[in-house]
Amino acid sequence: MRHLAAALLICLPLLTNAGSLADLEVYDVNLGRVLPVHEFRGRLYVAGEPGHQYELRIRNRWRQRLLAVTSVDGVNVVSGTTAATDQGGYGVDSWSSVQIDGWRKSLDDVARFYFTSLPDSYAARTGRPDNVGVIGVALFREQLQSRPRTHWLDDSAAKPEAEAPTANGQSAQRSESQDRLGTGHGHRASSPVQYVDFRRASTTPDETLAIYYDSYRNLVAQGVMPRHPRLMKQQPQPFPAGFAPDP
Repeated sequence: MRHLAAALLICLPLLTNAGSLADLEVYDVNLGRVLPVHEFRGRLYVAGEPGHQYELRIRNRWRQRLLAVTSVDGVNVVSGTTAATDQGGYGVDSWSSVQIDGWRKSLDDVARFYFTSLPDSYAARTGRPDNVGVIGVALFREQLQSRPRTHWLDDSAAKPEAEAPTANGQSAQRSESQDRLGTGHGHRASSPVQYVDFRRASTTPDETLAIYYDSYRNLVAQGVMPRHPRLMKQQPQPFPAGFAPDP
């Protein structure tokens, strides 16, 4: 099967959503930092800031390269089609990392990810608002074989669209959903890739990672995050150092 290979390998620190095969993090480009993950009722959440660009960073913890079929808001980030695990995705060499910074438009560029209102999200503007607010990565091991090790991008899905979609009004939005956060189809940015071969060891994912996201205000209202930011930043420390103060 024909695939795509990225030209750049990126070394990353330990990521915040750790799986047995790979780690996943959401990096806010405007803030210049990884968004902290909060666990709530068995799910992982991050708080996004409207208008901020972000990247997904996937780090391979496995001794062989992996295929990472990646979706944002229920949409495949490579082809723009409604996401399914048997579609194309990015790949990561063993013990290496890759960053995914937008919807792939060609072998040369992407449309950057950015946090935006639900109606302005790429999924809603193409008539698919139902799964806005979640990032998913389905990981596949490779069949054992001797091949060059490079970053690559699986092209088994449909080819990327040539132009950005425009608002079409196909789906009615609930009034209570207007403030929910989604991912927009931003400006074009250079992101070269090339085709390579990859064979999955299984037709079902070996591991699936998911991070849910929304605005800070909405996550507070849902009980995911504390109302006061200082409660998130200041945690009890067993060895805070210093001398004993007077009572």
